[in-house]
Amino acid sequence: MLVLKRLIAFAVVSVTVFGVGLGLGAALAATGQPEPWQLGFQKGATPVMDNIIWFHDFLLWVIVAITVFVLALLVIIVVKFNAGSNPVPSRTTHNTAIEVIWTVVPVLILVMIAVPSFRLLFFQLNTPPADVTIKATGKQWFWTYSYPDNKFEFDSLMVQTKDLKPGQPRLLAVDNEMVVPVNKVVRVLTTGADVIHAFAVPSFGIKIDAIPGRINETWFKAEREGMYYGQCSELCGKDHSFMPIAVHVVSQKDYVAWIEQAKKKYAADDSVRPTAVAAAGDSN
Repeated sequence: MLVLKRLIAFAVVSVTVFGVGLGLGAALAATGQPEPWQLGFQKGATPVMDNIIWFHDFLLWVIVAITVFVLALLVIIVVKFNAGSNPVPSRTTHNTAIEVIWTVVPVLILVMIAVPSFRLLFFQLNTPPADVTIKATGKQWFWTYSYPDNKFEFDSLMVQTKDLKPGQPRLLAVDNEMVVPVNKVVRVLTTGADVIHAFAVPSFGIKIDAIPGRINETWFKAEREGMYYGQCSELCGKDHSFMPIAVHVVSQKDYVAWIEQAKKKYAADDSVRPTAVAAAGDSN
């Protein structure tokens, strides 16, 4: 009985701590960046991330139910079938009904998990018609963002700690953010210029490799304005941890105004670029 009491006490404490942790994590993860003592995902800002969080929580309760069931069976065995309570053990070796149940029930559980899993995978990988297309090129160790519909591109480098402004998070703030409109489908094309990188923004539920010589694509539709941060999620060299991603989600009006400013600020000089590339090739 002492063992049973200890197991019950442990289960109660674990559930209490888990519940408090979930509440604290939800409160702290409400922004598009990690928070101190955060437990759980960052709050979703896209339909994809909302579905990922739902599926995660659904699986968590399935796991909890299975764990509690197995724990209950173990407790019953410890209490009912110990040497004192059951001095003459049964010699039963087979039970057809039980064997059918422990085969069929796990299959049904897996099917129950597979259906929403496949639905979520299709939702993630099936890119809807895009309102905005952006090409993200991973380089050692920064990102270059190209807006092909508007014919400009720019580099995005991490802001050094000594140059941070109030409110900018360390190791996540950049000098030039990717800017996108709210409630618009944004298609992101990724590639690498040197080694394999990975474009990942947790609040958007996106993570995809940027591979040299290959174009991958993902998409998101941010439903709230604000700043959302991510990082390169593929080991890419000594400064891998200093390769953040910052996405600024703004209103359509502000996005149009930013596009006009960006065209002037980042406009490529087509007459100079080929010469510069040729000169670089000759020097090598």
